[in-house]
Amino acid sequence: MAEFVTVADVFEEMKLELVNQGTGLERKVETIEVNRPGFALSGFLMYYPSERIQILGRTEMAYLHSLPEEDIKDRVLRMCSFENTPCFIFTRGLDIPAIFMEASEKSGIPLLRTHHSTPRLLSQITSFLEIRLAPETLVHGVLVDVYGIGILMTGSSGIGKSETALELLKRGHRLVADDAVEIRQISDDTLVGTVPPLLQYLLEIRGLGVINAMTLFGAGAVRTHKRIEMIVELEAWEEGRPYDRLGLDDVKKKILGVELTSVTVPVRPGRNLAVIIEVAAMNQRLKRMGYHAAKELSEKLLSSIQDQG
Repeated sequence: MAEFVTVADVFEEMKLELVNQGTGLERKVETIEVNRPGFALSGFLMYYPSERIQILGRTEMAYLHSLPEEDIKDRVLRMCSFENTPCFIFTRGLDIPAIFMEASEKSGIPLLRTHHSTPRLLSQITSFLEIRLAPETLVHGVLVDVYGIGILMTGSSGIGKSETALELLKRGHRLVADDAVEIRQISDDTLVGTVPPLLQYLLEIRGLGVINAMTLFGAGAVRTHKRIEMIVELEAWEEGRPYDRLGLDDVKKKILGVELTSVTVPVRPGRNLAVIIEVAAMNQRLKRMGYHAAKELSEKLLSSIQDQG
């Protein structure tokens, strides 16, 4: 994952105005959280999160202007004394007090401004930082969107992942990534998979070579990213190995600390993997809605045994 972004990255992405020219755009932003410094403006700085981007809107500025001149100067100077503050951003095109200009020039903290409202800016900056600073990993596999469920197919090289993806494309589903999947954790329980730019829309089929899924199947057959909800691990069939035939126990696997439902599908000639994965996706949707076929069967069998007893 990226360890930090710079204030310059935020400045360019949000299309902000730099009020005090020539100051600190190279400063680092190392946390996803942003802060509205209401408590700091009131003089309480004990737990002031100075390492965050500080956003001041209409409420903060109205409160600041209600204070005596000496208090305004004291609060602003104290806030600008923290060396790790990335920047201050003022919303709604608000006028910036002269003391802020003086204090920021001494400390080298950039003052930025936007005409957007505070809630809108908070949402945009948080989304940007979540994407850029989110933990990420690269996984060998194929990511497809089947009936709205993001399925990550894994397995050894040559097991048939790409061929299965091709069959799913023919059946109207969508490809996200083949061979390499970039996975980002955008929240505590959400993983999003994308494709490396160099491999976008490409699918490698042994015997055919590399094909472009969007050119062959159209723009509706591909996606740039998808939330991952399920892992399907393809493995070669082993005679005598006891494979799960009921599905009573939900197996979980972790990626970046996030638990995902995982199923193992044995591969052998004659098995239609695309259909199996379609059914796995539909079954996952049913489980999400509270229906579990295997548990219902188990309850019926238990009830039948109790009735006979």
